[in-house]
Amino acid sequence: MAASSELPPIFAATPVALAPARQIAEFPVNTFLESIAISPDNTLFITSHLDGKVLRIGKEGKVTTYATIAGRAAGLAFAADGSLLLSAWNAENVPTVFTISPQGEAAVLVSMPDAIFLNGLTPLGVDRYLIADSYRGAIWELNAAEKTVKIWLEHDCLARSSLDQEFPAVNGLKIYGNALYTSNTAKMQIVKILIQPDGQPGEPEIFLQPVNLDDFAFDQDGNLYGTTHIYNSVVKISPNGSITTIAQAEQGMTGSTALAFGQGEGDRTGIYVVTNGGMSFPPPTGIEPAKVVRLEVGIAGYPLIDSNRQSG
Repeated sequence: MAASSELPPIFAATPVALAPARQIAEFPVNTFLESIAISPDNTLFITSHLDGKVLRIGKEGKVTTYATIAGRAAGLAFAADGSLLLSAWNAENVPTVFTISPQGEAAVLVSMPDAIFLNGLTPLGVDRYLIADSYRGAIWELNAAEKTVKIWLEHDCLARSSLDQEFPAVNGLKIYGNALYTSNTAKMQIVKILIQPDGQPGEPEIFLQPVNLDDFAFDQDGNLYGTTHIYNSVVKISPNGSITTIAQAEQGMTGSTALAFGQGEGDRTGIYVVTNGGMSFPPPTGIEPAKVVRLEVGIAGYPLIDSNRQSG
């Protein structure tokens, strides 16, 4: 793998305004923390990609294994009944969506043999979810109640530049207002897709480039906060596209993969970031322990489903 010094210097001139950071947990070297979802009581649920685990961190800060699948784990989202949805691969390396009950029991919801690389997962409406397929260059729509999937959008804006490219294309997915935003990591772009009244996609457009993002979340004012993964930082992107770095490797961001806003009372202005310690692009000093770090950003997060889309 290439060293971080060989990356295009896309953030070299980006202003830096560091947010207060506090480490929540640390994991052994070569732990690939991939995704995070936070419950209304502020319990953190985090995927450990390579060993197929969903980890739980409660209010007391203790880390436990909440669920395990025989495969690899990727994206997380909450269902209306409090269970979790997990995009993953099963033991036979077939893309699969699992449900995880409030008791931590994992079960197959739907197998997706026509998918390639399931990744980010976000709610579209009641029982409807969107799932990024990073190598197919598509977004799937899942109906969890009916246990069905179909292509929501397949487009060049979501695809890799080359089929030989290792980095994922369409990756993180989040809805803000009436639009879906997605990171195309391979092309270093953020793509905006208007959502039609019937829940179907409009024509994709490039919102911002070049910007290397993995996962991201919006605050209530429309600022986007994104993990840069191989750039070992978290950036804040304003609605007009200006970028500020708010956390770097010194704050524990080496291999920053995903983030989510706190959900508990008094914690909604905090962002929880998970990392892999630089496994994808090792720093010159070597791969570090994976971490969970809280950043205080001062503005509350935007809800993943708003009242205008509940009946979708």
